[in-house]
Amino acid sequence: MSTRRGLERRLADIATFDDPRLDLEQYPTPADLAAHLLHDADLRRDLEGTVIDLGTGTGVLALGAALRAPERVIAIERDADALATARENERVLEPPVPVVWIRGDATRPPLAVEDATVVTNPPFGAQNGNRGADRAFLAAAADIAGVSYSVHNAGSEAFVESFAADRGGAVTHAFEARLDLDRQFAHQTEERETITVEVFRIEWA
Repeated sequence: MSTRRGLERRLADIATFDDPRLDLEQYPTPADLAAHLLHDADLRRDLEGTVIDLGTGTGVLALGAALRAPERVIAIERDADALATARENERVLEPPVPVVWIRGDATRPPLAVEDATVVTNPPFGAQNGNRGADRAFLAAAADIAGVSYSVHNAGSEAFVESFAADRGGAVTHAFEARLDLDRQFAHQTEERETITVEVFRIEWA
């Protein structure tokens, strides 16, 4: 098992969005956050079977999981340009397990699987018309996952715990992290902004 720091170094080499879409809240997942989430999942032996990345973007979580050599990795993304970047990132990293890339709606994954491990950094629902976006990703995870790891805006603990309980699941682990956002949209006033996020591990019934 490689170290968390080693995984972070590998993921720092991948390309991010060429032309990010605000409507999809395409903020890149930083290498340090991805490595933290995946290293924790690996320590709990949650990356041994099927790993599914919902809303993979440029593939950082899927590729990081693939570097840990699970049985298989599936990544779903609706944006063709992001998916093309993710495929190119796979060629750069050359993980030991190839990623199955699927263009589709991650909130309605076209998969017939159960007890997978889902990893996802969904839209937080901060943009107009996108309210509750992370709820749809959690609902998808509840349908296909035995365990999920998801990133949410700070202050989401009560919502995530309540949602999980309503679907027969439970939050078993959580940690706080910093998300560094470089300026890429007009509404961002600073060249770089750091926000607090929360990562939750959920066991689903």
